[in-house]
Amino acid sequence: MGQGQQGRDRGGALRMATHEVFNQPPPLVDYNVYETDRALAEAVEREGAGWAHERLCRFGERLGSAEVIDWGVLANRYPPVLQSFDRVGHRRDTVEFHPAWHHLMALGVAEGLHTGPWADPRPGAHVARAAGVAMLSQIEAGVQCPLTMTYGAVPALAAAPDLAAHWRPHLLSTRYDGRFQPVERKAGALMGMSMTEKQGGSDLRAITTRAEPDETDRSGAAYRLTGHKWFLSAPMCDAFLVLAQAPGGLSCFLLPRWTPDGAPNTLRLQRLKDKLGNRSNASSEVELDDTFAWLVGQPGRGIAAIIEMATYTRLDCVLGSSALMRQAVLQATHHARHRSAFGKRLVDQPLMTNVLADLALESEAATTLGLRLARAFDAQDDPGASALRRLLTPAAKYWVCKRATILTGEAMEVLGGNGYVEESPMPRLHREAPVNSIWEGAGNVMCLDVLRAAERVPESIPALRQELAEARGTDARLDRFVARVDATLTHRPREVDARRLAEQIVLAVQGALLVRFAPSAVADAFCASRLDGEHGGAFGTLPDGIDLRAIVERAGGP
Repeated sequence: MGQGQQGRDRGGALRMATHEVFNQPPPLVDYNVYETDRALAEAVEREGAGWAHERLCRFGERLGSAEVIDWGVLANRYPPVLQSFDRVGHRRDTVEFHPAWHHLMALGVAEGLHTGPWADPRPGAHVARAAGVAMLSQIEAGVQCPLTMTYGAVPALAAAPDLAAHWRPHLLSTRYDGRFQPVERKAGALMGMSMTEKQGGSDLRAITTRAEPDETDRSGAAYRLTGHKWFLSAPMCDAFLVLAQAPGGLSCFLLPRWTPDGAPNTLRLQRLKDKLGNRSNASSEVELDDTFAWLVGQPGRGIAAIIEMATYTRLDCVLGSSALMRQAVLQATHHARHRSAFGKRLVDQPLMTNVLADLALESEAATTLGLRLARAFDAQDDPGASALRRLLTPAAKYWVCKRATILTGEAMEVLGGNGYVEESPMPRLHREAPVNSIWEGAGNVMCLDVLRAAERVPESIPALRQELAEARGTDARLDRFVARVDATLTHRPREVDARRLAEQIVLAVQGALLVRFAPSAVADAFCASRLDGEHGGAFGTLPDGIDLRAIVERAGGP
């Protein structure tokens, strides 16, 4: 007896089917990730990457296809596996992935999400890339890790011109090659990094891995490293930037998977980390045993070299978190539009409308800020943009990444029990969110970096004031909030106030951007709930007078 059919029981009485599916939303597939995101598309045009519109539309259509969405599911269902030895006992130290992972990586590399702005440094290149990151990370965030680190490694290698000349052509290639081969035999390359050790965490000066000059090398650039790294990000990459204690002090090194003579380098992968989220991506512990590496930059200047890389990877933490927010809002809104309870659609019920509008508001503010920050990376030769980037990047990473974890949990609740089971995308989004807060420096590290920028980069505060001045007089609530932020900066905030300061800086910039560029319903809701009075703490507490329906409709979706 099929679904919805009737039958007769043994006594001849009429009976109905026991299983009939109705009042369930259809899968959110076969939609254009770019065209359905108004906030993202508008920001791309506004921030100088309108030339990439058609390309981003094509990428968005591909990402939203049922096939690519399923790749993200499969890459998490079948996570990477460490292969320590071959069948006869030789060391392999390689990582095997499901084909879906390689398909997703090929998409990201072909789109230039790893090094596009360095290969084609036209105005708006970092903004266009940021939009691509914000879309790919919605479908599967795990693949973004090696793409992001390669993006940050290219400018870091500027400190070693000879290394850069050799590696840049491989890193700039848009052909993904996942084989374990020397880079000279591959169609393209990716780069990871390893800083953290058991005893140090964020305290990089506590690193104990030793680096000794390679006595067989006459150039003075080759070293041998010995030690243990607690986290080696993306161990399948072709090379890594690594910190170690050299005779001249803590220094940065490029550590290849293969030595110049064509032999596998001695990276002894001990185990893959069993992580809360980011499961499609491999992270490992590694023993370095007389491991070959080249010096990057000057001896004793390792932190300065690696921080150049981290500046760019922190941008991607902001973009990745905004992507998780966007996908969570899209899934929640899609569910509410197709699900009815108590006689009407969820989206039409006032309290649910408030929740969805509040979630959409948070998501749009994060997206708008992320693309504006990307434009500051485009202005490489502008001192004001560089100063703003130095202050705003750690502040944005702190606040946006914190909000993502809360938002994905609330969005999951919109789906109820359907959102809590693993067949739903919501658990994966929620598990993924915390890594962006932790990776590249946790919350306190970011907020202390905001203080350092305010104190040590004289141009940073004037650059922030100039950014906020663009919106002066547009909304009285924003003006009052900006005045409070300015007063805090004027009186040199204490360390204990660093989190509050970072939050205020981000809210002020988000408010300034929204009142200038977003529809009035969005700007009014943000100023009323985030800047004026007190937001209720939980989502769904937007005050009276807000056009909730307009905000939910703007969130879009198929």
